Amino acid sequence: MIPVPSKLVGEVFTLADLERQIKPLGYQIGSNWDYDHGYFDYKIADEVGYQFLRVPFEAKQGSLDSFGTTVEIKQPFLLSHKYQRGLDDHVHLGNFKASFDQFQEPQDPDAEFPEEYVEIGRELVRELENKLLR
Repeated sequence: MIPVPSKLVGEVFTLADLERQIKPLGYQIGSNWDYDHGYFDYKIADEVGYQFLRVPFEAKQGSLDSFGTTVEIKQPFLLSHKYQRGLDDHVHLGNFKASFDQFQEPQDPDAEFPEEYVEIGRELVRELENKLLR
């Protein structure tokens, strides 16, 4: 995990407005959200796993499943997930088993982040700042 400094830290937005502004840039709400916090993920690459810019947020008013919830942006960071090999090797076992395998834990959730993508992550944060702090 590599923290990326940002002027966005501490800024508050409605979740709906934040989604409306950054989803067209390629961000998605990460799958490991809870009612009081979550992440916007931007997939940078898929080199021996997946490299993401992750922008965490925390509910300030309301819960994430409620209309009108406001969220505070936390420290963005870069992270790599190295997934176990062979997940697709067993497709012949049927859809039932495959529906569980897709949720398999990463082999190394904090894999080393390739240096060549660090500057891309910083540029993505600057792009977000320009978009959201006009």
